[in-house]
Amino acid sequence: MAKKLTAARKHPRSRNWIAYLCESLVTPGTMPTWEAATYLTENLFGDKPNPRLLTPVNPHEVTAQFLHRLYQPLVEAASREVKLPSSSILHIFTDISLTGHSAVLVVLFPGPNKLHQLLMLDAAKAWDLVFPDAESFNAWAEERYRQLVNTLRSKMTECEDDLLTAI
Repeated sequence: MAKKLTAARKHPRSRNWIAYLCESLVTPGTMPTWEAATYLTENLFGDKPNPRLLTPVNPHEVTAQFLHRLYQPLVEAASREVKLPSSSILHIFTDISLTGHSAVLVVLFPGPNKLHQLLMLDAAKAWDLVFPDAESFNAWAEERYRQLVNTLRSKMTECEDDLLTAI
């Protein structure tokens, strides 16, 4: 029994990020449940490149929307993990490229009269963000979530240190 517990502790559990993304689309009324599940299934799993991002009339908008739908729940979850001051805002910016890597930037606006802080710069070929199975997607999402949490904790510590030295 002890060996099983030790083995379980070595592998931290990751969230079911697909369900988390689906909920983030359904809760604010962006999509009904069945449409959100279909959208995520069609866009996250299958063959590369994702033809749904390359064929629409407005591929820049569709790609930006897709990247926001992937990253926003991760940012939201990280901001709940790390207690941010009420004056702080996290924002996602995208620079879409249809031929190369798109850039996803997550920026912390810590409050009035404070410098913006870059938390993440992720270069991604949106049409290649297709995964063989749910486990590989969850690993991808968990990696970005952990990066955001660690960076946010670091930035919050820096902000507290700045506040203490200003007194």
